[in-house]
Formats: sequence, C-alpha cells, structure tokens
Amino acid sequence: MKTDIEPTSSTAPPQDRARGTGRLGDKIFLGLSRGSGILLLAIMAAIAVFLTIRAISAISEDHGNFLTTFEWNTTSRPMVFGIAVLAYGTIVSSIIAMLIAVPVAVGIALFISHYAPRRLATPVAYVIDLLAAVPSIVYGLWGALFLVPHLTGLYQWLDDYLGWTKLFEYNDGAPRSLFTIGILLAIMIIPIVTSVSREVFRQVPQMHEEAALALGATRWEVVRMSVLPFGRSGIISASMLGLGRALGETMAVATVLSPSYDIVPSLLDPGGGTFAQNIAAHFKEADGPARDALIASGLVLFVITLLVNGAARLIIARRKEYSGAAA
Repeated sequence: MKTDIEPTSSTAPPQDRARGTGRLGDKIFLGLSRGSGILLLAIMAAIAVFLTIRAISAISEDHGNFLTTFEWNTTSRPMVFGIAVLAYGTIVSSIIAMLIAVPVAVGIALFISHYAPRRLATPVAYVIDLLAAVPSIVYGLWGALFLVPHLTGLYQWLDDYLGWTKLFEYNDGAPRSLFTIGILLAIMIIPIVTSVSREVFRQVPQMHEEAALALGATRWEVVRMSVLPFGRSGIISASMLGLGRALGETMAVATVLSPSYDIVPSLLDPGGGTFAQNIAAHFKEADGPARDALIASGLVLFVITLLVNGAARLIIARRKEYSGAAA
C-alpha cells in the first residue's frame, strides 16, 4: 500500500532544500535574497524611467541634433546642445585607461599571488588596496599639480616618434588632454582590477599548478597554461569594474582636463570632454531645461555602461567552457 510521506528537510530533494522549501531559516533567507534582487531591479528601472522622462523633455527643446551637435549651449533660448564631443572624450579616455591599466594590474596580481614571497606580497597587496580608497579629488589634485607638469617630456617623445600618425602630434602647451586623462584614470583603476584579479588567481586549484610543474613546466608556463585560463572570466569582470569607474569618473577629470567642444585629431592636444565632467561643470548654475539637458547626457552614459557590462557578461558566458572555472 503506497503512502504519501511529506519530505522533511533531510529527505527533501537537494534542489528543494536549495530553494528554501525546508527549514524556516532557509525560507527567510530565500525571501530576503529574492527581495534584494527585485529591489535592485526596481531601483534600476526607476533610474531609467526618471532619466528617460527628463531626457525626452530636454531633447524636445533642443534645436540641434542631440547625437551629432558639437556644441553645448543651454543658457540661451532656444537651447542647442549635443553629446558628440562628450561621447568621444568619454570613450577615448576610458579606452586609453584600459589599455594601460589592465596589463599592469594583471601583472601586479600575478606577482603578488605567484611570484613574490609572502613577506613581500602582503605589504604590496595592502598598499594596492589602500590606493583604491584614495578620494578622486586627491587624484585630481595630484594629476593637475604633479602629473601634468611632468608629462611634457613624454609628449615630446611621442611627437618625435609617432607624430607622423597625427594621433600623437604635440603642438606644445600644457598637456591637459584626453591622453593625460587616460593615464590618470589608469592609475585610479589599477587597484580595482588588481584586487579582483589577485583573488581570482588565488582560487586556481593547487593540483593544476603542481601537475604542470611535475611535467617540467616553468613558472611562466604554469601561469600561461593553468592560471590565466582559469582566471579569464575573473579578469574580464575585474576589467569591467575598472571600466565602470573610468566611464563615470568626475572630479579627477574636471580638475585636470581643459574642456572644449571640439574633437581634436591628436590625443595630445588640449580639448574634449566627458559626460561626468560636463555634468559636474554645468549642473550648479543650470536651470530646469538646462538640467534636463544634462540629465539627457547622463542617460547616454547610463546606456553605455549597461551595454558595456552586458557585452562583458556575454563574453564571459561564451568563454566559460574554455575556462578552468567552468569545471
């Protein structure tokens, strides 16, 4: 005779216990977790709706082309403003920062986790973590008072050897350009990328490294064949965290950059601007319609950030099968 016995927390299937259908504590934790996720989605949706409503209001009063206009004049009526220069400056400075920061950060993370002795690795990791806590205004002051005056020699060297490309042509003047901003942003995001990458590299299974060493691999071959493939997804995630910081950085950029609303062909010429810097520079004196225009530019930055993070998730998902983390 078949009897129905209600499964207890010990006899319930593992998937049911994982979903919190067992003990009361599990159910409470599941509810809090789901509520937190739903709350996060609600906040993101509220931000998107707010930005969209205010952006539509501003764009409807714009007498230029919002996407291609090389001007930002919201004090006169009718208003004429566009994001072409801001999008260019934000993307270019962030790309420069990533090209500099990611290789350096990954190298530091590998040194701390696999090369440096423990008595040296611990203080180096501590200093790297402290750099992430430095306020952005401090980086901005350091960049304006120390970095800018000492970049003239580098700019002249780039002009001597790469000036023929027009991309690194230097026409004298203070080096308050997008290239300087890229260097400053790289210094700011190195601690973030390093810290996350270091923790990922420490999760590499010890037996993988020992097996490679037993087969006669050198230390670099162990890193190349075991550590880097395992940590690929983590490196991408760390890079996206750093890129998010670079895209939205405000005070450091506003302190160092000489803004203009022209796209200059050389990365070494002063000029350009970013979304965050433009919002910080104009928000205080902006009235209602002018603030809506700034919010419209913020919406574009919001969309760019979402697209970048979405692309990173796709890359991680497609390459997961090639990573040791997927095992």
